[in-house]
Parts: sequence; C-alpha cells; structure tokens
Amino acid sequence: MKLKQLTITILTFCVAAFSGMKVASAASFSVIADGLYNAGGLSFSPDGNLYVTEAGIGGSGACVPPSSGQGDSLCYGTSGAVTKIENGKTERILTGLPSLALPDGTGAAGPRDIKFDAQGKPYVLIGYGANPVFRDRNLGDTDLGKIIAADFNTNSWASVADLANYELANNPDGGDVGSNPLGFAMDGNKLVAVDAGANNLLSVNADGSNLQAIVAFPQDILANPVFPPSGTPSNEPAQVPSQGEEVRSQFATQPVPSSVTKGPDGAYYVSQFTGFPFPEDGAKIYRVGADGKPSVFADGFTQLTDLEFDTEGNLYALQYANQSAWKGDFDGSVIKMATDGTRTTLMSGNGLESPSALTIGADGAVYVTNRGDRPGLGQVLRIENVKSVPEPSSALGILAIGAFGVGWLHKKKSY
Repeated sequence: MKLKQLTITILTFCVAAFSGMKVASAASFSVIADGLYNAGGLSFSPDGNLYVTEAGIGGSGACVPPSSGQGDSLCYGTSGAVTKIENGKTERILTGLPSLALPDGTGAAGPRDIKFDAQGKPYVLIGYGANPVFRDRNLGDTDLGKIIAADFNTNSWASVADLANYELANNPDGGDVGSNPLGFAMDGNKLVAVDAGANNLLSVNADGSNLQAIVAFPQDILANPVFPPSGTPSNEPAQVPSQGEEVRSQFATQPVPSSVTKGPDGAYYVSQFTGFPFPEDGAKIYRVGADGKPSVFADGFTQLTDLEFDTEGNLYALQYANQSAWKGDFDGSVIKMATDGTRTTLMSGNGLESPSALTIGADGAVYVTNRGDRPGLGQVLRIENVKSVPEPSSALGILAIGAFGVGWLHKKKSY
C-alpha cells in the first residue's frame, strides 16, 4: 500500500522530532478555550474575533474502512463544529458539520481549517481521511473532503469545492487514491489548499470554478530509517519490520503536506508532516513559486502541522511533537524563523502537546490549538512575549527569507 495512506488517519492527528534547539524562556501562555473536540485550524475574522474548528467525534452512522486497511472503521456523524472565542467565552457558532472518527472519537476527520475573505465571509475546510471511493458509496451525500462557504447567522453552508473527488478523478501524484484535506489559505479570490492524503497543493476560485492541482509533492527516500520496535502498536503495522527481519537501508516515504500559507514574496509555503515512519528531523518546508515547482525552503523539523508569517516577515512553524509519536511523547514546539534564517524555539513542551494549528493575532501573540487529537480535551493557547532574543542560526538547512528581498517584509499576509 502506498505510504501516503498510513498518515491519512494519523493526521486527523498523531507525531514530530527533537529539534536540538533551546527554548526561549521569555515566552508564556494562557488557556483561552478548553474542552474542544479534536480542535483544528483557527483564524481571526475581520471583526477581530477568533474562530477554531472542531472535527468532532464521528457518530453512529455508516462507516468507511481505515486508510491502512487495518483496525476499526471510521464512522460518520454530524458532530463537527466551528467555535467562536470572544472575551474569554466560547460559543459553537456553526454546528452539525460532518465528522468521521474511530469508535472512541479519536482519529477524527471533519472541520479542519477556517479562513475569512476580505469581506468577512467564512470558508471551512472539511477533512476526510480515507479512500474517496467509499465516501459516496458508504456515506451518501456529505461534505467530507470539501471546502464549504458558511453562514453563521443561519447555521448553514454551501459546498465550494470537492477536493476528495478531484483526487478520485485525477490522482495527480499517480499513486494510491486517498484524500485528507488539512489546511488552506486565502489568496485574493482563490482558495489554496493542501491534501495530505493526495500529497498535493490545489487551488480553486472562491466561486468554485477552476479547481486544479498546482503541484504534487515527491516521495522522500530515507536512509537508515528508524521503525517502531516489532510488536509495538503502530498505525501501519504491515510496514513495521518483524523480529529478525533485516531493516532496509533505504525506505520511500510520503511527503504528506499539512498546511499552506502565502509568503510576503507571493510564493506559497507548505509544511510537511511526513509519512510513516515519521522520521525525526525529516520534515521540510517547501516554497512553491509562480512556476508551480516546489523547492526546499527549510528542513530539519519533525511532523509540522502549520505555518504562519507575521507582518514583519518572520515565519512561525508548529511541530506536532518533538519525537516520533510512536515513542509516546507528544510534547510539541513553536519555532520562529527570522528573515535572516535565525531560529528561535518560543515554546517546547511544558503544556504544549500535540498542537495542530497556529495563527498570529493583531496583538503579536501566537494562538495555538493544543491537544488537537484529544476529543473533549482540546485547547486554544495564547503565547505571549514572543519577541525574545533570537538564538544563533540553526545549521538545519534553512534558506533565509531575506534571500527574496526585504521590500515585502512589512506587507500583511493575505487571508
């Protein structure tokens, strides 16, 4: 089975690497929302309120087989939601959204990201996490695997683009068919999204026209891969070498793009979660320019889940964990990359666990969805004092943002 399939479920979420970076002691955080169910992306609306998606816990409806072909099925419900955070209070402002999850509510696919256009119209990306052929066959008419336009006033929505069906019809990377849209960005009148199951970056007009793949990301070839010990729990047991079996010196793994943001230079920046066996220090940030070709912008991360630029051109990267998740440690990190290539770890562990997304507020604070894989235990954190003294530049391969010029550094990111 193609290895992109192994991460479709785990990204709806499970793993990241020990970065070797010092923690910036000046950062502190507060919990501004709690009790969320598989919390995903978050975004500020033009009116200044913060909204976060909840993928829900599936339900007792029809089921689809897991992407790995092994384990419990993912079953359907309408427990997905969008939650508004205002003045220390939370309110589920959009409910009844489609959700797909394991029986215990984990591994959920559902509302995964939210963005607003310049007029304040909300768009929500709905994940899926399985082979699209089973969606219509088993679940009927559902918005899993799509981008929708929402109306909070009427608790209703309309489909804009069917990303899962695009994968089924086109399969741009030529491998096994699978779809799990995870993140997207607003770029004028376009929506630009990543599909972690399909390994591609797509764009579609806000009116739903001209859905197309921009690029399919290549496999990575791991040298001397590290696997979970034989007999230990794994989301892809067939790929774990059995006891006494010789471990391959090279192993092909899927890129698994997890988020996209538009850089001040006009290019798209895409984070990589990586596929099984989730190599520590193996995740990259890709830059996709106007020619549609991906280049490695920065490397040396582990299981990245989100990226965001601030108004000064600094790039913030979020690690789901600092070690491969099969080791059982889910401490994550927020890493700031300055325009000169310097990296600063703003927060690592100390309450930051399996984070799924981040955004930058007008107040300069970093807002993070925490415990994004834990139904009923998800949080939104506000990380303050992020303008700490940078550490020496890391030798992990970042290509300085400054190489693209400084004229764009004070332009605001498009949402």
